[in-house]
Amino acid sequence: MILFLISYIIYIVYRSTEAMHMLQQNLYNENNRYLKWIKKNYKKVFTIYDFIPIIFFIFIYFIDDKQVSDFILVAGMFVYMYGIYNEYKKNKENQNKLPLNITSRIKRLFVTFLLLIGLVIGFTIKAPNRIVMATMLIVLSLILGLIYYFIYLANVIDMPLNKLEYYYYFHKAKKKLKQYQNLQVVGITGSYGKTSSKNVVNEILSSKYIVRPTPKNYNTPYGLMMTINNYLDKFDEVLIAEMGAYTTGRIKNLCDFVHPKYGILTVIGEAHLETFKTKENIQKTKFELIESLPSDGVAVLNRDDSWQVNYELKNKVKVIWIGIDNKEADVYATNIKFGSFGMSFDCHYNHGEKISLKTRLLGSHNIYNILSGVALALEMGISISDIKGSVASLKAVEHRLELKKIGNIYMLDDAYNSNPIGASGALDVLNRMNGTKVVVTPGMVELGKLEKEKNYEFGKKISEVADYCLLIGEKRTKVIHDALIENGFNEDNIFVLKRVIDAYNVINALKQDKVDIYALFENDLPDIYTEDR
Repeated sequence: MILFLISYIIYIVYRSTEAMHMLQQNLYNENNRYLKWIKKNYKKVFTIYDFIPIIFFIFIYFIDDKQVSDFILVAGMFVYMYGIYNEYKKNKENQNKLPLNITSRIKRLFVTFLLLIGLVIGFTIKAPNRIVMATMLIVLSLILGLIYYFIYLANVIDMPLNKLEYYYYFHKAKKKLKQYQNLQVVGITGSYGKTSSKNVVNEILSSKYIVRPTPKNYNTPYGLMMTINNYLDKFDEVLIAEMGAYTTGRIKNLCDFVHPKYGILTVIGEAHLETFKTKENIQKTKFELIESLPSDGVAVLNRDDSWQVNYELKNKVKVIWIGIDNKEADVYATNIKFGSFGMSFDCHYNHGEKISLKTRLLGSHNIYNILSGVALALEMGISISDIKGSVASLKAVEHRLELKKIGNIYMLDDAYNSNPIGASGALDVLNRMNGTKVVVTPGMVELGKLEKEKNYEFGKKISEVADYCLLIGEKRTKVIHDALIENGFNEDNIFVLKRVIDAYNVINALKQDKVDIYALFENDLPDIYTEDR
């Protein structure tokens, strides 16, 4: 019995860690994301040999023989030992892109899980007879087989404590914000490009002010609370708050928390359409930032985005329009040039004045980001010379159309948070490069009913730009594969791979003398989208 329980505990810890990892990546089941993921990925969730011991344990009901019971326990132990070996092998072969983050919430969840398991194991060890023991063994096996649901149950049990923790840190952050009466808050939201915009604005505003941006892509209430409680100090003059949402009302809640005076809306697109249901809901949610600004607030909006132009604001704030295509914008770009050095363009402002800017960044979306930063900087009294210097010193954000050389390959790393607009822009940048053009992609996700359509359009554009296409994951990229073939792409130049890491060997094999290779890595899906192997 002891050896059986040891093997069981080791195996269930493996499986529960996997389940907690997926729960965390699915935002602890926000909007039922975790439960929906389980339904879509049942082959990962349910492993047949987790249920095999149940068949063994049923025999204990009918055979009153200790030797037979011991033999059945040994058989069950070997099944779980095989499971341990299989999990170890899988973890060794498949490195997680984003490992489980051991937060206080995960620690609490694990303790709750251990207490529940320990309770059942205790009943099993002290079973008064074989019937009770057999029943408890079956219960243990069912818990293992349904471990993803069991972790969900533990998360539900922890919910009151999680809410208490949330309100503690929320009120702590609110109290701290009240102490900084002169702090100016800039809110940034949009379907795409929030983090890139935040980093550009931070660099430009930092030429005059002490700026505190939310780190990385922290754009949730927890991310804002962490920034305020752990990083904000009395010397900071500007807080830049990146704001994300999956449902309506979330941006409004964030604004009620930090009270921004300035707001930047990047672009309104189809991101998270699966949870928003309609693009109108996305539009309404993103404008929650602008409609939360005070009467003396300033909004920076994109005149090239029809979903921003056509929206009727319900409050009166100063609006500064930016644009590339629309020259009626208050701040707009002309004479745009791309190259391996980055980009250069003329920025027009104040209805006639112009400044020539150079940047190491690539992509039209970064021009919009720079225009937003320039518009806000002019409003906040930053000099033209400081703006020009800040733009010239901008560095690419990691994994966001970042150009870097790896061996003989020029890599355009656009792995993070791909979307239809960003992917199209990245292909435009790739098209301007002189050399062999390669696209590596698993496609785009979380586009709801438009997912197939947008991936087909993506595949069609790849066929017009690239020489080779490396698709990651056969099932998910089938639409892109079909689009390539239907639009005349050479089938011999399509490679379907299981992992992104396998793409490097394929690209290296394409190398030809005196011909540069430019490889666009468009999107790198998180572990919740990894296909079965």
